[in-house]
Amino acid sequence: MTIRNVVLVHGGFVDGSGWQGVYDLLVEDGYHVSIVQNPTLSLADDVAVTNRVLDSQDGPTLLVGHSYGGAVITEAGTHEKVAALGYIAAFAPDKGESVGTLVSDPAPGAPVPPILPPADGFLFLDRDKFADSFAADLPKNLAAFMADAQVPWGVDALGGAISEPAWRVKPSWYLVATDDRMIPPPAQRAMSERAGATVVEAAGSHAIYVSQPQVVADLIKQAAGN
Repeated sequence: MTIRNVVLVHGGFVDGSGWQGVYDLLVEDGYHVSIVQNPTLSLADDVAVTNRVLDSQDGPTLLVGHSYGGAVITEAGTHEKVAALGYIAAFAPDKGESVGTLVSDPAPGAPVPPILPPADGFLFLDRDKFADSFAADLPKNLAAFMADAQVPWGVDALGGAISEPAWRVKPSWYLVATDDRMIPPPAQRAMSERAGATVVEAAGSHAIYVSQPQVVADLIKQAAGN
């Protein structure tokens, strides 16, 4: 089956504008691409927002998530219009798991994301450490802009647990960013293996969807059957 509809879901601390490079490449190849703008207040709310975008699709759809967006697509991906899933350096929780549980016990020596203590129920990354942790392969001015343009990430979003993981019933693809300092590559490999995903690896930071849009677009086209 060839899929022509693609829905892209962003992660925490950012909005959907980071997908522009991927969007441009896919649209140029004839795909119908929609960008979800999640408020990242709670997992349930983000799934509801994503489902509204899925409702508007006119046929089989590839649902793609980056980072925390992986949790969103894992929950929303059981939608009847979703034919396959794409994880881009993303969390792929199992039933009962949340992003919070997946990051609660990091492996010894793994990089620790510079998340500041919660303020009024929201999280931010330390601006001065944002580039090294999230966007080490982006131009300095773009990484600085992303650090200053952070979207508050609700603590409730981290605690949202998965009810029925879509990757158990839908085929999935996973792009491992081998230089990621937000989600350690070994954790990405473990989640992708557990999900039975088709895996591609590329050298890139957590922001690989921004820095290497062609690599991401190629994985999406592979997952879409093209």
